[in-house]
Amino acid sequence: MPFHIEVSSPPNHARIFNVGEAELRQTVLEPWLRGRAFELGEQEWDPRESKLTILEGKALDPPDLSFGQGWSNALRSAEDVTRAALDAAELRAPLPDAAAIEAGSLDAALEQIESGAAPTAIEWAQAAERIDGRDPKIAAVILVVRPSGPGPQRN
Repeated sequence: MPFHIEVSSPPNHARIFNVGEAELRQTVLEPWLRGRAFELGEQEWDPRESKLTILEGKALDPPDLSFGQGWSNALRSAEDVTRAALDAAELRAPLPDAAAIEAGSLDAALEQIESGAAPTAIEWAQAAERIDGRDPKIAAVILVVRPSGPGPQRN
């Protein structure tokens, strides 16, 4: 079944209809879960400032979408699956490109890691820029290299 999506940040909103699962995941869910801005309905949306609604239901035909009635028709004929879609995408989400931990020292950073504190996911380009630019706030860089073979090993 297709998905119907609304992203809003008062006073603006964007709605798209009849979206497939792969497009939903790539266009909305992955950027949303990573906290990255994304484009929908010719506007850029920041997940931290927006509300997301995902409906799953029957495909809406052109008459169902005419006269601005698409969202009303989607609400009547579809189920709100926002939380379930985000949860499922989170389970399949790829590992972040890089992660940053803010701490006063390397020892404090390691303590945070050991205590299970979540690092902040950042894009590799941003991490590389900070490293290459010799950002004075960077005290250490930890590089994790996966062993060669069929895939990452998890213990």
